[in-house]
Amino acid sequence: MKPDLLPRLAHAEAAAHARYGESGAVAHFGPLVAVHAGPDLPVNAAWHGGTEGLTEAELDGFEAFCAQHGQPATLHVLSHDAPALLPTLRARGYALDYVLHAHTHDLTALPPPPALTVREEPGADFWADLSARGFGPGTGAIMRLVAHAAGTRRLVAEVNGQPAGTAALGVTQGVAAFYGTSTRPEFRGRGVQTALLAARLHLAAEAGADFSSVFVTPGSGSERNVRRAGFQVAGGRLTFTRAG
Repeated sequence: MKPDLLPRLAHAEAAAHARYGESGAVAHFGPLVAVHAGPDLPVNAAWHGGTEGLTEAELDGFEAFCAQHGQPATLHVLSHDAPALLPTLRARGYALDYVLHAHTHDLTALPPPPALTVREEPGADFWADLSARGFGPGTGAIMRLVAHAAGTRRLVAEVNGQPAGTAALGVTQGVAAFYGTSTRPEFRGRGVQTALLAARLHLAAEAGADFSSVFVTPGSGSERNVRRAGFQVAGGRLTFTRAG
């Protein structure tokens, strides 16, 4: 793994995170990029996008931002930065909520083109509704936000002419982020996600990205899919939330 890969990924994720606050609020506190996109949305958090630590004043500002918008003080940190930040975060009452594995693909050895039909979807609302059918009840609002965010390329995979699954791609600072991946329940086990991964890898290479990235739950079916597509674990994304 290249030594600058995780710092580049963190910086790109923090920069891309700001787009979710365009219709709500976005603020910068040193290396933190904090967003409030609307009530009870999972993107209401901050990304740590630098290589430096966090000062007490920066955390004071971030926590005041969260209190102002009625959201928990939640922040994402990649594993290369976590050891230096842990003492400060613990002292302020932050606890680890969950960990996702960060996988990357270098875009030099691409898989074959997808066996299924994969197309870009011009309709943001259509894509969001289809995606929410795969993710399940209560996900419509966040998928609409994702679908309409600047820079999102929306993909749909088809099985026998029927829209079966969705995925999204965004390129920031040469990093191609994969997200928004879901499959309608009746089409699971048909190679939908394999096709969407292959299609996005080719699109990322065509867009001139240096590498692609995706965050997945450890040990999940999604992790098995990305590993089969040639992704490798580069580190972890640690999510911390302050108690109270």
